[in-house]
Amino acid sequence: MALRELKKHLENLPKDELIKIIGELYNLNKQNKEFCENKFNPDSEGKLQLYKQKVKEAFFPKRGYQLKLSDARKAISDFKKLSPSAEQLCDILLYYTEMGVDFTNEYGDIDENFYTSLENNYEKALELMSKNKLLAVFQERCEAVVSNTIDMGWGFHDTLSDIYSEYFE
Repeated sequence: MALRELKKHLENLPKDELIKIIGELYNLNKQNKEFCENKFNPDSEGKLQLYKQKVKEAFFPKRGYQLKLSDARKAISDFKKLSPSAEQLCDILLYYTEMGVDFTNEYGDIDENFYTSLENNYEKALELMSKNKLLAVFQERCEAVVSNTIDMGWGFHDTLSDIYSEYFE
C-alpha cells in the first residue's frame, strides 16, 4: 500500500480506531516506541546524550577491548530516526570522529578502513554544518579533531585537514 492510500484510509477512521492503531504500533517494536516518545514527549538533549554514550561504548567498551564501529554507526542511524535537530545530528556525527581520534591516540594506528570511516563521517558532519549554517558553532571542535591527528598514519591528518580547509576558509 502506498503512503497516499494509507493516508486516505486513515482519514476515514474514527479517532478511537486511530488511537488503537497507534498504540499497536507503539508496542510493536523499540524503534516505534522511541519515535512516539520523542514525538510526544521530547527530551532531545537526553536522547542525544544517550546515543553519544552508545557511540562512546562502541569505541571504549566498559569491559574488554573490542572496537565495534558497526555499533557506533547503528547508534547514529537509530538517532537519525528520532528526527533530531540539525545541530544535534552534527554533534553526534562529529562525536563519532572525535571518539575515533581518541581511540587511535589511546591504542595506536588502526587500519585504512577505520580512518576512511572517520573521514567520511567528518565530511558528512561538516557538510551538514555548512548546509545549516552551523559551522561557527562547531569550528573549535572541528579544528581540535584535525590538530589531534598530526602524528597519525594512513594520510588521516592530511585528509581531515583538506576537509577542514574546504569548509573553513
